[in-house]
Amino acid sequence: MNKFSYSYPVKAYFGDGAARENLAAELAKYGKNVLLAYGGGSVKRVGIYDEIMAILKAADKNVTEFGGVMSNPTYAKVQEGAKLAKSNNIDFILAVGGGSVINCCKIVSAQAKMDGDIWETEYTAHKNPTEFIPMGAVVRRSARVRR
Repeated sequence: MNKFSYSYPVKAYFGDGAARENLAAELAKYGKNVLLAYGGGSVKRVGIYDEIMAILKAADKNVTEFGGVMSNPTYAKVQEGAKLAKSNNIDFILAVGGGSVINCCKIVSAQAKMDGDIWETEYTAHKNPTEFIPMGAVVRRSARVRR
């Protein structure tokens, strides 16, 4: 294995109201254009979407929506998100939902900064992406979890 150094700083806020209390301060660190990613609509049904949109609006962000991220997102869905990110000069990606949305956005954040195709870069040229759009996540708690 080649030698390398890896740094991936993460800040996590937990508990009821964590997004409402902390998201605006985190958003202030980035530019105006935000890609808001979410899945099939549960974030809208339970009210998280409205809460996040209110925070984004209060932070004076331009929001581009990237909805419909399915479980086990397809390559085409990743490319759709990367195209949106590029064409809207996205400064920050906010993934709202579960693991599929978050993982999709990780690849979108890399693909959107590349001229070539991420699949070809990694699996044919055997190189890794070196630039990414910063991103954050608001994890939606499962409705099946009970206190």
